[in-house]
Amino acid sequence: MIWVDTIAELRKIVSGWRREGLTIGLVPTMGYFHEGHLSLMRHAKAENDRVVVSLFVNPTQFGPNEDLDRYPRDHARDRSLAEGVGVDLIFAPLPGEMYPEGFQTWVEVTGLTQGLCGKSRPGHFRGVTTVVTKLMMLVGPDRAYFGEKDAQQLRVVRRMVRDLNIPVEVRPVPLVREADGLAMSSRNVYLSPEERQAALILSKALFAMRDRVQAGETDVHSLREGMESMIKAEPLVQLEYLEFVDDETLEIVERVERPVLVALAAKVGRTRLIDNLVVGRL
Repeated sequence: MIWVDTIAELRKIVSGWRREGLTIGLVPTMGYFHEGHLSLMRHAKAENDRVVVSLFVNPTQFGPNEDLDRYPRDHARDRSLAEGVGVDLIFAPLPGEMYPEGFQTWVEVTGLTQGLCGKSRPGHFRGVTTVVTKLMMLVGPDRAYFGEKDAQQLRVVRRMVRDLNIPVEVRPVPLVREADGLAMSSRNVYLSPEERQAALILSKALFAMRDRVQAGETDVHSLREGMESMIKAEPLVQLEYLEFVDDETLEIVERVERPVLVALAAKVGRTRLIDNLVVGRL
């Protein structure tokens, strides 16, 4: 596996692959890999001749009071894990390589970024879409892989690629959970044992809501009340938002009559976690 940290090195290698007619899959990450990341890489490996993983804790998608400085990092561990699933190249630039002095150009998707995480994290998605656009331009992949755990991000990136006619196929990969249901996240390492146990209420509330929908309940007000009562009964968990939105447009809905994304964010202790389920699919 090749490890590069400069744009010049990256471009030289991927341009050689393209001259050979090889297909390239891109997996954008911020590192500290878990099984969710590895699932993305395995999908990319199965569908492409070469796989590029970016490992970059992107400063422009963090707000001033967020966890940029303490975001978990372990390059040696990440390198070993990526090599184990057959990744061909890791691109791990420093911030100055991606955002040189004087940088002032941004890519922004409106509409889809207004609610959910976009409401509580202003500027977050502008940072995401800018760095993803840069990575797509640098790598020139045939396909790029994004996890369904970051549901709003996936839909925002899809819209960006469509609107800007970027010749990349955006491939979603299912959310990966721990055996007890907790959605896998690099931030889970922040949780104390007590907080880790308390965090399970998020997936339990989602699963209970799904069961009610499958039993025929369609009223969003009733479904939300049930979830909120479960979550609020856990003192270590503070709900940030819980929304029922159209699976494609992310507009708020009142009934589950078509595919609906049920997305939530919560603080467990000091750690912000997100989770989601799509219900109402035929």
